[in-house]
Amino acid sequence: MHKKSDHGFSLIELMIVVAVIGILAAVAYPSYTDSVLKGRRAQARTALVELLQQQERYMTQRNCYLGFTTNSSGAATASAPSPSTACGGVTASSVPFKTFAGDNLSSASYLLSATVCPGSGSGTLSIASCVKVVATPVKSDPKVGNLEVTSTGVKTCTGSTSDKKLCWP
Repeated sequence: MHKKSDHGFSLIELMIVVAVIGILAAVAYPSYTDSVLKGRRAQARTALVELLQQQERYMTQRNCYLGFTTNSSGAATASAPSPSTACGGVTASSVPFKTFAGDNLSSASYLLSATVCPGSGSGTLSIASCVKVVATPVKSDPKVGNLEVTSTGVKTCTGSTSDKKLCWP
C-alpha cells in the first residue's frame, strides 16, 4: 500500500518566509526612496538648465530676463518689472517658459520660478542684468530643498545638507 503524506507549509515555515520578506523590504524601501529622490533632483537640474537657456533666449530678444512665480497649483505669473528695473518697457502678460520639472504639470516633481539675483552686500541686481531660476520641490526634500542657479553660473540649494554634491554633483 501507498502511504499518503500531508503536503504543505507549517506555521513556522510561513513565519520564517514573512520575516525574510520583512527584512528585505526594510532594506530595500529606503534605497528605493533615495533613488526616487535622486531621479527627481536630476530632473529638476535638467529643467533648470533648460529654463536658463530659455531665459537667455528671451534676453537676446528683449534685452532683459523675465521674472515669474509659480503657485502650488502650477499657475505661473510674470513679475511686472518696476520702473527702476524695467528693461525696454517689456511687460510679459504670460510666461512663455515651461514652469515645472517633469512630463506634465499633474505629475511634476518640482515647480520652477525666476527672480532677480541677490547682489553683493544687502542689495539685489536688476532683472536686466541677472536672473536666478529656482526649482521648488512639490514633495518635501529636506536634505536639498530648493535648487537654484543664476545666469552668472552660481549653483546652490537651500536644504539642510552640508554635502553640496547632493544638490549639484
